Amino acid sequence: MLIDTHCHLDFPDLVGDLDGVLARANAAGVTRMITISTHVKKADTYRALAEAHENVFFTLGTHPHYADQELDVTAEQLVRLADHPKCVGIGEAGLDYHYDKAPRSAQAQGLRTHIAAARITQLPLVIHARAADEDMIRILEEETGKGAFPAVLHCFSSGPELARRGLALGFYLSMSGILTFKASDELRAIAAEAPLDRLLVETDSPYLAPVPHRGKRNEPAYTRFTAEALASVRGLPLTEIAQATTRNAERLFTRLPLLAMAA
Repeated sequence: MLIDTHCHLDFPDLVGDLDGVLARANAAGVTRMITISTHVKKADTYRALAEAHENVFFTLGTHPHYADQELDVTAEQLVRLADHPKCVGIGEAGLDYHYDKAPRSAQAQGLRTHIAAARITQLPLVIHARAADEDMIRILEEETGKGAFPAVLHCFSSGPELARRGLALGFYLSMSGILTFKASDELRAIAAEAPLDRLLVETDSPYLAPVPHRGKRNEPAYTRFTAEALASVRGLPLTEIAQATTRNAERLFTRLPLLAMAA
């Protein structure tokens, strides 16, 4: 039993083959998927996907690439839109200084708005962090000082300091297919040392397909390859990693059905 805690089922690469994607996920033991919002204006799309499929859940938020396009979105609006039983989180929001597709000031403003919504709802914030460790640490620590909020550093590929400081704030780290890449020794070291009860697995599909599918379209069924890599790094059987990461996901995303927690 695995949970893909971060995928984009509405993206063209997946939505055109959605029945097949979901069937292959189920066959691979991926029992639940969280489709992640990139635009608040597409809230109806995410909600419809989740309502149409029992094992699909969704989040609400604005990706940092589009932060400047949705600066009018307020925390109160996010709170209202998230009032749906299958909306399990806020985001993804954050800082991406690798691509810098939106002004950094807009990214920071959007991140703080999403943090406010996560604080109010106590739904976890899905954090996108790329090449922005120093500013991300500063904002997360400043905002936690105003009041705690749950969060996950998704598709973690940052340095050990952000991992350490994020864990100290009570956040989770989510491992993607990057964990399987040959050049990811530092990331594997972080995954080996992090508390097991703070680790999640995801695909970020349709991107970042794990080895042996690297370079191809990613999909939720491939969550298993990341879980296998994490099992290898931790020196544990896959069944134990699957159980642990599923329990962790249920603990963080409190609106998910408690299948593993009840087992």
